[in-house]
Amino acid sequence: MTQTNVAIVTGGSAGIGAEICRSMLDAGYEVISMARRAADFTHPRLHNVQVDLLDAEATSQAGAEAAARFPISHVIHNAGVIWPNLLPQVTQEELHGLTQIHLGAAISLVQAALPGMQERKFGRIVMMSSRGALGLPTRTAYSATKAGMVGMARTWSLELAPYGITVNVVAPGPIQTDMFYEVIEPGSEREKQLANGIPVKRLGRSDDVARAVMFFADPANSFVTGQTLFVCGGASVGSITI
Repeated sequence: MTQTNVAIVTGGSAGIGAEICRSMLDAGYEVISMARRAADFTHPRLHNVQVDLLDAEATSQAGAEAAARFPISHVIHNAGVIWPNLLPQVTQEELHGLTQIHLGAAISLVQAALPGMQERKFGRIVMMSSRGALGLPTRTAYSATKAGMVGMARTWSLELAPYGITVNVVAPGPIQTDMFYEVIEPGSEREKQLANGIPVKRLGRSDDVARAVMFFADPANSFVTGQTLFVCGGASVGSITI
């Protein structure tokens, strides 16, 4: 492990983000968690930066300050919100907010880290999309912005490949996190139906997603870029019984 392995992890205070932080710390990374609140665990190599990624100016400032303090080698953009609504109720404010947190924040943080990555000829960028990017009721703004990540990552992968920087996407299915349980009641019949509807017959866990992120983040994986990996128990494949 070299000193260049310094990762920004957005939304690192809970759920999938916290699991990614722990996995990276275990692997020897220096980790900067950017979230609205500090993580509920401590580590000598964990640095908490409290920032609301819905605030574009604050996000840009946090990225610039992190890049000034650390040689950022990895940007893991995990933070996100759902804000479900059927089409008649979708607002422009929701669309703009989700565009900022899912796409705008990624742009700002990568722009801050990019000069150092280019100079060192190394970088790993991983963005967290969703199975919902393929379409899901009540997810107009969410699916649009999560799908946008895929196109953005493919574009960046082409632009940044000459600098030794890879850009990939992880797209989870239903994962047992606080955000999931804001939409689905724990222990409800709906939760059971969701699990039964997944080909592997269970909901995902944060560690399922963290392992996929660590694959893309690995400095040894220099020949995988512009890809989207669905971590969804087969839900993105779908099935039909005739």
